[in-house]
Amino acid sequence: MKSTRSFSSITGDAFAALLQAHDMLNTHTILKKAATARILAAVIWLAGLCATSFAAESRMSYLDNGVIRIGVDLNLGGAITWLSASGSGATNLVNSFDWGRQIQMSHYSGPVPYAPNGKQPNAAWTGIGWNPIQSGDCYGNRSHIVEHRNDGQELYVKCVPMHWPLNNEPGECTFECWLRLAGPVVQARCRFVNQRADTAQYAGRGQELPAIYTNGPWWRLMTYAGDRPFTGGPLTQIPAKMPWTHWQATENWAALVNDAGWGVGIWAPDVFQFSGGFAGKPGAGGPKDNPTGYIAPVLMEIIDHNITYQFRYELILGPVGDIRRYVSKQVAKPSPPRWQFERDRQHWHFVNATDTGWPIRGELKILVERNDPQLIGPAAFWLAVDAPKLFIEAACHTRHTMAQVFWSRQDAPGFAADRSLTFPIIGDDAYHRYEVTLSAAPEYRGAITRLRFDPIPVGSPGEYIRVKSISLR
Repeated sequence: MKSTRSFSSITGDAFAALLQAHDMLNTHTILKKAATARILAAVIWLAGLCATSFAAESRMSYLDNGVIRIGVDLNLGGAITWLSASGSGATNLVNSFDWGRQIQMSHYSGPVPYAPNGKQPNAAWTGIGWNPIQSGDCYGNRSHIVEHRNDGQELYVKCVPMHWPLNNEPGECTFECWLRLAGPVVQARCRFVNQRADTAQYAGRGQELPAIYTNGPWWRLMTYAGDRPFTGGPLTQIPAKMPWTHWQATENWAALVNDAGWGVGIWAPDVFQFSGGFAGKPGAGGPKDNPTGYIAPVLMEIIDHNITYQFRYELILGPVGDIRRYVSKQVAKPSPPRWQFERDRQHWHFVNATDTGWPIRGELKILVERNDPQLIGPAAFWLAVDAPKLFIEAACHTRHTMAQVFWSRQDAPGFAADRSLTFPIIGDDAYHRYEVTLSAAPEYRGAITRLRFDPIPVGSPGEYIRVKSISLR
């Protein structure tokens, strides 16, 4: 997400979008994109953004179960602007310095820059592209609530979001959130329904699921980033700095806590890529002050013009040890991933390729007509010893006879030729089950964090591949 002035003008998705768009393609690309993002951040910091933070009268809707209290602002698209323990005098953790903070939905696609009907984005945010957010835009125009319900057990909001970089440009989409409380936990379910007139398929980009901003006292960013998740290993403290840090959260959670170790954690099931950090002087400040902590679980996604995209997350209030124990009790024993492309892309995206679009009906049909087409899997985690073989159920319509699969390791991020294998394919447009013995490669070892599947080296007009499933065993 974004902020409107000073150091926090370069927060979250300004470079989460830049970095994640090319994340894990290869080590050189990662370093190059990271350097580019930092240069961009410095320029924006010097230039400043929209003039000021915004004052807006709140119209709140709350849930309170006697343990925790959560509130959404119906004047800001139903974004979460209050999270605290129950009781009078409890302190709110959520930062609302401007309308790019809060706890809110935020989605990304192309083009970059995004200038609908010639309307130009704010100069500081041209690199963000298409970006509807739940609260409002950087000019102070609010997102509009179209439906709200609160029966004391479940709180529901539906809004038309605003494009952050543009002046009063509503998104051609709706955001919905369902919130429930269970002890010290907020259970959130979110849905994004897109209805864009532009039917082009743009490249996958990082989605904040959601963006979380805390006040200054909650500055210590804690997570587990090791290679033995859910075994009680030591936690990692992410640097309290900006530009934000991007890391692999192998237990699918992170938390912003105060000096006493108490705060808010987020568990995002099956999400391993996180971004976060702290902007400003840590240790003090309230909802209208600039210092802020940030966390976002991130998935790379293709956002179709007509997609219905859903995700869920849970917010946990308490000591960091309790947050971790709660997540550990919810998660089944980690196992190698299996992706079945029945109704969606399972968080895979493409480079130098497109598919036939939404909705997905039992398979992905990917057009591989360009040079070096690639299918990139989501950030994940498994041990090589637990998954010696890869299985791909695919039908290839191509003149080529060899495909290639790459993997990224936790100790060697990105893709490289020495972490790959080639295998034969049949170009008859009939489904075959391809079995690849990954354990035959010396570099397939340790903790594996992502797959890439290159069905052919060079595409030609009319070539495509259909994929029903990809699994590891």
